[in-house]
Amino acid sequence: MLNQDASLDLMFQALADPTRRIMVERLSRGPASVSELARPLPISLPAVVQHLQVLEQSGLVKSEKVGRVRTCTLDSGALSLAEQWINDRRTQWVRRLDRLGEFLAANPEDDGAQS
Repeated sequence: MLNQDASLDLMFQALADPTRRIMVERLSRGPASVSELARPLPISLPAVVQHLQVLEQSGLVKSEKVGRVRTCTLDSGALSLAEQWINDRRTQWVRRLDRLGEFLAANPEDDGAQS
């Protein structure tokens, strides 16, 4: 569980940056070279590489170098870990709200009791 928590921490830290979220969004449509990822961004190529390193360390992105071209791909399995964590929290809150609704239905407020 502790290892999973560390993985989630790295993932959410990586996704906290809007530039990295743009990169993840682009990679969700398929593999891309570093230069393709950099093209729409208003930052230098070395800055793009630093962002990609953070994404790789988080496990969200994998890259492979063939010749002079480094191609990046999104690891959808890593995203499923974050998705599962979020869904677990959502399920807990839905259950709590259901119990609250049941309690309120079973204990209607008596408006006439207060003067």
